[in-house]
Parts: sequence; C-alpha cells; structure tokens
Amino acid sequence: MPIDAFVYKQFGKRCFDVCVSLILLLILVPLFPFIALALYVFSGTPILFTQTRTGLLNHPFQIIKFRTMNKIKKNSVKTTYVWTEGVPDDFLFKSSHNIEITKIGAILRKTSLDELPQLFNVLKGEMSLIGPRPEIPEITEHYSEKQMNRLYAKPGLTGWAQVNGRSDSCHGQKIDHDLYYVENCSFRLDMKILILTIVMICNGKGAY
Repeated sequence: MPIDAFVYKQFGKRCFDVCVSLILLLILVPLFPFIALALYVFSGTPILFTQTRTGLLNHPFQIIKFRTMNKIKKNSVKTTYVWTEGVPDDFLFKSSHNIEITKIGAILRKTSLDELPQLFNVLKGEMSLIGPRPEIPEITEHYSEKQMNRLYAKPGLTGWAQVNGRSDSCHGQKIDHDLYYVENCSFRLDMKILILTIVMICNGKGAY
C-alpha cells in the first residue's frame, strides 16, 4: 500500500468522516422534523429503526435509520441461514418487490433519506462515510475466511459495492467490490465513491 494511502487510512479517514458528517448534519438536520412528521402521519411510530449490525473486526453495534418497513410483530421469527461454506455468491438479501416496505419508506429509500441518522453512527466512530455496508450478524456469522476480510474496514454509509450496483448486486459481487475497497482504500477512491453516490441518489438507481 502506498505511504499516502496508508496515512489516510490510519489517520486522515477519521478526520474526513468527522468533518464531512458535521457539515452534512448542519445542512440536513432541518429535514429531520419533516421526515419524522411524514413518517408519523403515514406510517405511525416508531420513527427510528435500530438494528444490530456487524462492524469493524466483527464487533457489533446498533445502526440507526428512519423506519421504512412495516412494524415488526413481537412474535415474528427471524430468518435462519444454514450455510456451511460461506454465504452463497448468488444470495440476494432483498428485492424491489419487498412488500414489507411502506409507501413513505419507499420514497425515503429511493432518495436515501432513511440513511441520514447513520451520520451519528459515523460521528460515534462506529461507521465511516465510505466503506462496506454493515451486514446483520445472522449473515456475517456464516462468512468464509475470504468473506471475513471485508470486516477489516469500518462499515460505511456508501461504498464501492453500492456505486457498482447498489441493491441490484448479488452477494458474491458485493464481496468482490468490498474486498477491492479494503485493499485499495485511499482519499482519491473515497472522493470518487462519494461523487458517484450523489449521482446515483439523484438518478434513484438500484435503491429499494
């Protein structure tokens, strides 16, 4: 790894995360009350959705998002996976026809506004602006040795996999993109991903 990329990864990336997150929050926080009101009127409570995700080096943390799904029933059963040789490459976690997504939630997902509370995860140091998307433990506990390598980078709001397909990619493609990012993380690559993310959000492509 080039020395400048190493220095950025070890020191500059955290500074970049904090500075950009604070700027984004100052700009976007005025939207929070309007989003919360729309959710309350059209979808009820709770407004926020929290869930355990797998973070850096396999450490769990609580992700924060605006709720886009129907309310989870108390007696609902979680999906149990029985993979023995890693997560299958053709695995898809969600689709564009997910009937559990509310109408207001579909709008928030299409515009990625549901992700805004994760800026607080970034400020807390649990996430980065750029990195592999944080996965649920029920999936990461089945990772193969190769797939585990994606956990050597702090999870991000967006990443190389997202700008190369977002929700349209299968698991194998996402893993390959994430491993590329882990090995090639740099300020230049992060800026490229950030710009491509803005373009994709404007186009509303691949977000479900």
